[in-house]
Amino acid sequence: MPIRPENRDRYPDNWPDISQHIRFDRAAGRCECVGECGRGTHPGRCPNFHDGEAYGTGSKVVLTTAHLNHQPEDCHPENLRAMCQGCHNAYDAAHRRQTRAETRRRAAENAGQLELPAA
Repeated sequence: MPIRPENRDRYPDNWPDISQHIRFDRAAGRCECVGECGRGTHPGRCPNFHDGEAYGTGSKVVLTTAHLNHQPEDCHPENLRAMCQGCHNAYDAAHRRQTRAETRRRAAENAGQLELPAA
């Protein structure tokens, strides 16, 4: 998955090497998700392989490297998981919703639109 420009500085300089190692040396090109994604579409380990055909959709699989704690600075192997784009997107969905809500809240606050206290 592409790194958002505002997060680029949070990744170590050797991120391409780390990601390559996780996806192809450790995971042998196969998605390592065993249900963390919450999709409930595969029993056990996801069957998708990089550049292969995605089960269920037939789209081309792109293997990515997910940070399980959503912290790009934490590149310990136990925090990283090779995931197909489907599993990675599903895994990150709740975190993205939370981040978007926080960004909107901050923008409104910065524009002088403060929340009213609860009654």
